[in-house]
Amino acid sequence: MTTFKEIRGTAIQVVSSDPSNPEEGQIWYNSSSGTLKGYKTVNAWSAGGNLNTARYSLGPGGAGTQTAALVFGGYDGANSTASESYNGTSWTTTPSLSTARQVGVNFGATNTAAICASGESPPGGLTTQTESWNGTSWTTSPAAIGTAVIGGHGIGSQTAGLSVGGQTSPGGQNTATESWNGSAWTSTGHSLNTGRNSGGAGGTQTAGLLFGGQTPGPTNSSATESYNGSAWTTLNTLPAGKRSGFAAGNQTSAIYGGGFTTTNIASTITWNGTTWSSSPANMATARRGGGYSTNSPANLGLAAGGFTTTGVANTEEWTGVGIQTITVS
Repeated sequence: MTTFKEIRGTAIQVVSSDPSNPEEGQIWYNSSSGTLKGYKTVNAWSAGGNLNTARYSLGPGGAGTQTAALVFGGYDGANSTASESYNGTSWTTTPSLSTARQVGVNFGATNTAAICASGESPPGGLTTQTESWNGTSWTTSPAAIGTAVIGGHGIGSQTAGLSVGGQTSPGGQNTATESWNGSAWTSTGHSLNTGRNSGGAGGTQTAGLLFGGQTPGPTNSSATESYNGSAWTTLNTLPAGKRSGFAAGNQTSAIYGGGFTTTNIASTITWNGTTWSSSPANMATARRGGGYSTNSPANLGLAAGGFTTTGVANTEEWTGVGIQTITVS
C-alpha cells in the first residue's frame, strides 16, 4: 500500500500544537486534541455592493478593511475627486477629494483615516500634493511628497505610512521609499531592488510587502520584495508577471487577484510567506486598475471598480478559510 510519505515525500508529524504557518497539503496529528489535521485553503470571490461612481485607475490601493473600506480618486472620463466608503454591504458617497487625481499613493488603516498623495493631476501632469481624510472631510496637507509619481504603492496607516516606487515619467521608474509620520514625508534612503509602478502591496511601515507591477518596456514584473524598516529584500517571484491587480495581506500571508498580463485576467495567486501559489478561485469579472482595502488581512480582500473595456462599478469580496480538521478515534 502506498504511504503518505511516498506520495508527499514527508511523514505525518506528531505535534502537540498546530504549526503556525502550514503549507498547502500539509497533514499532521495533534496529540493534544487527538485529531488528524490537514491544511487546505478554501477560497472564493463573491459579489459585493456596487460603487456609486464607476471608475478605474484608483490606485493601486485604497484604505481600510473589507468591511470598512475607502476608495478615492481615479478616472471616470476625467480625473476624479470622488470618494466612497464601504461598510461590507454597500458604498456611500463621502465628501470629495480637494484635487482630482488618478493612480495616486493611497493608504490607511480604516475608512475614517486615510492618505492620498501624488498621482496624475492635472491631466498629463504629476502632483506632489498630499491630502488626509478624517472620516468627515479631506484636508490638503502643507507637506508635499518628495517625488511625484503615478502608480506608487501606499503601505501603512494615516500616521505611519510609506510611499514606494511609482512611475516618475513615461518609462521612468522610481525606486525610492518615503515614510509618512502623519504630518511630513521623509526620504528613507532605502531603494527597491526592482523599480516599478502599479503592483500590489500590504503590511505596515516597518513590515511591508510589494509584488508584481510594471517596469520599463513596459514589462510586467514578477518580483516580490519585503521591507523591515531598513532595507528591501528580494523574495520568491510570482508565477508570472502581472500588474494592476487587487491585493490584501501582509508579509506572511497575501493575495493578488485579477490584473493585467497581455490582457485583463480573473485569476488569483496566494502568498504563504515563502512562495506564491495559483488559486483555483477566479474573480467573476476579469479587470485591472480598481481599488482595494490596503489593510485587509489576506483572507478578507476587496476589489472595487476597475477597467474591462470601460470603467466598472462592481465590487467583489475575497474570503479565504484555512485549516480543515478530521477527527480520528
